[in-house]
Amino acid sequence: MKIALAQLNYHIANFESNTKKIIDVIKNCKRDGCDLVVFSEMNVCGYPALDFLEFDDFISRCLDSVQHIAEHCVGIAAIVGGPSRNPILDGKNLFNSAFFVADGEVQHTVHKALLPTYDVFDEYRYFEPAKEFKCFDYKGFKLAITVCEDLWNLEDDPLYTYCPMDELTKEQPHLMINIAASPFNYMHAETRQQILRKNVTKYGVPLIYVNQVGANTDLIFDGGSLVMDSSGKNILKTQYFEEDIKYIVCEKNEASISLQPTHPQSEIALNVFNTEAVQIERIHSSLILGIRDYFAKMGFSKAVFGMSGGIDSALVYYLSVMALGKENILPVMMPSQFSSDGSVSDSQMMINRLGTKSHIIPIKEIFEHYEKTLQPIFNNAPFNVAEENIQARIRGTLLMAISNKQGYILLNTSNKSELAVGYGTLYGDMCGGLAVLGDLYKTKIYELAKYINRNEEIIPNNIIYKAPSAELRPNQKDSDSLPEYDVLDAVLMQYIENRKSIQEIIAMGFDEALVSRILRMVNNNEYKRYQFAPVLRVSPHAFGLGRRMPLVAKYLG
Repeated sequence: MKIALAQLNYHIANFESNTKKIIDVIKNCKRDGCDLVVFSEMNVCGYPALDFLEFDDFISRCLDSVQHIAEHCVGIAAIVGGPSRNPILDGKNLFNSAFFVADGEVQHTVHKALLPTYDVFDEYRYFEPAKEFKCFDYKGFKLAITVCEDLWNLEDDPLYTYCPMDELTKEQPHLMINIAASPFNYMHAETRQQILRKNVTKYGVPLIYVNQVGANTDLIFDGGSLVMDSSGKNILKTQYFEEDIKYIVCEKNEASISLQPTHPQSEIALNVFNTEAVQIERIHSSLILGIRDYFAKMGFSKAVFGMSGGIDSALVYYLSVMALGKENILPVMMPSQFSSDGSVSDSQMMINRLGTKSHIIPIKEIFEHYEKTLQPIFNNAPFNVAEENIQARIRGTLLMAISNKQGYILLNTSNKSELAVGYGTLYGDMCGGLAVLGDLYKTKIYELAKYINRNEEIIPNNIIYKAPSAELRPNQKDSDSLPEYDVLDAVLMQYIENRKSIQEIIAMGFDEALVSRILRMVNNNEYKRYQFAPVLRVSPHAFGLGRRMPLVAKYLG
């Protein structure tokens, strides 16, 4: 039996595009002699569909797409994912399902049993978990089909009270097939492979795993579909961050199942690595994909952003050019009386290298008008954060005006370290339709900049190695208000990603007063993040949908 792993990029609720893409792949695979095409979880509607799942018409259109796809499955079968209705009145109205379609119709429907409700997932909000498990036969092979999380409940770290494969394996399947929508983070590829391998070695059954690729707003899906033999060895793997289709041939003999890729890959291509260099490479690819898909799926093409002469805006500049093309990018420099000479000259140097158009809009006179207008109310009070924020808001207003007039989307340039401690101005430098770097700590920002410059100096070294500054008052440096970034980021990582308490962090050797100060800043600035743009998620715990904190709370952790 020849099986195709179809790793595709879907657009949520774009039924026409998704269905056509699926059918085109089925036709091509049939021409290539395939017997079965395996797609990813919820692929007919895209994942995550969120509260669209509460619209009856949306479910009807999903099911119509499945039926239309089934009509093209004659002489070939396919496994597609989508919601299905629960005919029993007890429980939720829907299942998250895998449809096995062949001979022009749906032959079997398998429902997801383990419904994640952690981090970015909230599937139990919409779906009823499956309680019945059954394999089925196709071309002499007994198939055990599961949906994503159904393989993530293992004995050494159980999340659920039962395991679907424990039931399915009683029927002695020849092959496990798992369809997934597993979002990217820079640690996840190894974890995912370890989980899949544990299943294979536990049950002694080969595995075909197909994941979604592409970005849907904040969530980025990296693909990385694979095939493992019964010993847990990778024998086929698709590309990361790209659409990809690969074929495997399965043969059954008395003793075992033999799987052979039609185009064998090198051992390096099959392995999954987790070094710092690989992490940064993945982050680089994921952010470009995230920007590209956000614009394409929203129907936009052009981006504007503030070019400050700092490393954050330089990174956003480079990544947006890579994602959208230099003809679609507009950096805007907005120097004030507090800007250093290098802010404009370093920015201009990079603009010349990447070859985009740009604008310079000095804000000194605008700021002075604000000061004059507010003088009767400010009553000669000393210069403080109010005047600093006015400058940030002037810049935000100018950028939003360009966005409105020219139809550009404003890209936000804030990093995760700044967002965590509130080092940003609402309606100023926190403006934007998409936060490109909002899930990268400042220390990761520097690593990414050096990766971009690994072969040539694209980002000027002056930008990378200058002391970070908001340049909102004379001789200002980030370190005036914040701890050094290597210390700050280490504490933030323990609190935000690792969920460590204040006492646990202090026990690691960090200064008690410093930890208390940092955690207080994180919690006190939740209200700012609540109003912030969508953040491209690249870490295990990003700000946004996956991190839900009360705005008014005294607890420090």
